[in-house]
Amino acid sequence: MADLKYYDVILKPVITEASMKNMNVQVQKVKKQLVEESGKKVLKAVKDKTGKVQREEIEIRKYTFLVNPLSTKTQVKEAVEKMFVGVKVKAITTSLTDGKTKRRGNTQGKTSKKKKAIVTLTQDSKDIELFAK
Repeated sequence: MADLKYYDVILKPVITEASMKNMNVQVQKVKKQLVEESGKKVLKAVKDKTGKVQREEIEIRKYTFLVNPLSTKTQVKEAVEKMFVGVKVKAITTSLTDGKTKRRGNTQGKTSKKKKAIVTLTQDSKDIELFAK
């Protein structure tokens, strides 16, 4: 395992249409409550007086970064929290892709490996400002 500093872990943010859409997404989630029925605990949807299911809006904040292929999830989490002040990481999803095989005439080679990290922030953390205002 390589000894990576936090500034060596995150290479650059990924700015695509899909990643920009995930930065501030409002999701409606059904409110559920733990109810005890015949000795078993069951999650049931909370209903109002008219019988409609109550929903709550939750904001999901995900940011995508290209990271060093040798870095781990804990290193990515520490790097994000050190680089961006006031940010608390909830979860990290990583994906590692091998390099593509490329040819030029008779010579054959491979492009470098890439690792993407999708960082989900907690509700009480600050936003990551990728663009200066």
